[in-house]
Amino acid sequence: MPGLRGTVDGEHEETQGTMGVTQLADERPTEAAMGEAATKAEALPGGRRLGRAGWPGMDPAMRLLRNADSFAYWLVAAPLAARLPASLAYRFACWRGDLDFRYRARKRSEIVRNLRQVLGDELGPEEAEGLAREHFRMTSCKVIDVMRLRGQARSLRKLVEIRGREHLDAALAEGKGAILCGAHFGSDSSAFCLLHASGFPLTAIGRWNWKYAPGMSSAERWFWDLVYARRLLRHRQRPNIEPWPGRVQVGVQAAAALRDNEVVTICSDAEPLDADRARAVEVPLLGRQARLLPGVVTLARLTGAPVLMAFVYRSADYRHQVLEISPPVPVQGEMATAFGRCVAAIDAAIRRSPAHWFYWLQTDDLVSLGLLPAAPPAGPAATPEPAVGEPAVPIEDRRSSSDHQGGQSSDHQGGQHGRGEGHGSGVAVPDGQADREERRSPGMAVTYGGAGRGREGE
Repeated sequence: MPGLRGTVDGEHEETQGTMGVTQLADERPTEAAMGEAATKAEALPGGRRLGRAGWPGMDPAMRLLRNADSFAYWLVAAPLAARLPASLAYRFACWRGDLDFRYRARKRSEIVRNLRQVLGDELGPEEAEGLAREHFRMTSCKVIDVMRLRGQARSLRKLVEIRGREHLDAALAEGKGAILCGAHFGSDSSAFCLLHASGFPLTAIGRWNWKYAPGMSSAERWFWDLVYARRLLRHRQRPNIEPWPGRVQVGVQAAAALRDNEVVTICSDAEPLDADRARAVEVPLLGRQARLLPGVVTLARLTGAPVLMAFVYRSADYRHQVLEISPPVPVQGEMATAFGRCVAAIDAAIRRSPAHWFYWLQTDDLVSLGLLPAAPPAGPAATPEPAVGEPAVPIEDRRSSSDHQGGQSSDHQGGQHGRGEGHGSGVAVPDGQADREERRSPGMAVTYGGAGRGREGE
């Protein structure tokens, strides 16, 4: 629900922005670039997304009614279940995911259709159905992850193995900070919280979309702050770096965090805003040419901080996870080539575990990314409906300011065309619509099924 990006059941994504980064290279940032950074925010656990403009025609009372199930799960059921032994807590989450898979036929069909259209012959009908069911389960489990962050997050830390920690240690030993680049993938927001709890000062770029979504009631905003954002922010070095149009300090804040030898997270798989597509770079992703913003590379070049790829994978028992951190990725060479190395890692992660990716439920985003063809107009426009499940809850935009800035960087301007990245595109809503903590963020996005995608929705 947190975030306006779109999931209501428990996906929580965090979008990080890179908009400010470009401004460091050019003190006269364009309004469009600033605008994209503003849209990249965190997604909440759950991976659902509301439309970019909210839900016109739906009054707050009706929206609250439609999201009653998600509210109950986040406020009562998940907190209680999270206190049970891990095996029981995640079994309960999987049971709830199975119910969603069974009764939310429209959402299920959309995921299956998108999986088969994008991955093509790699998936048969039965395998696609299995991945859709797994996606629903993971969205529900992400909410339990967030609830187990209570205190010092010990109950979650003992379930998550961090591989490649030595790479992060070595990067920070150089004294220039480190950039963790990822995607709206798995329970990334909670995993990044664990890094902070393990001694790595970490800050995410992105904004909580539900704070600014048109038509969002003050009660809803308070709710998502309470159940999601506060839990995450307890495990962050600084508040989210929120990219907004005209806020040149976004890049300055990201650079300051790196200068203090901290970790900054960015998601580079978010779709660009319309105004930034001309500055996006076309890179291979899932067998197609995707249009993304290379803000992470721009930020790295401006600050000298190394870029490490980070992805979290959930095991077959759904309670154990592994956070894998790579060695530094080279950022030398042409912008498209350097950024392509980061996207290649994202491609490999998605192919390895397709159900972990937030965007299967976001058809419009897949079209914007260039992974699906645009659908021909069919009759008069109808009032938008929640992309995931019936509840329409805000999601955090997880695009990072770096991505936005990447779109403005001199390297990027030097001929890179395509779409910009949005770590958080739209709004993510926990428990069904919240996983990218920010679905559209300039840098890194955090999305979570139920709460929506938000950059850092605790």
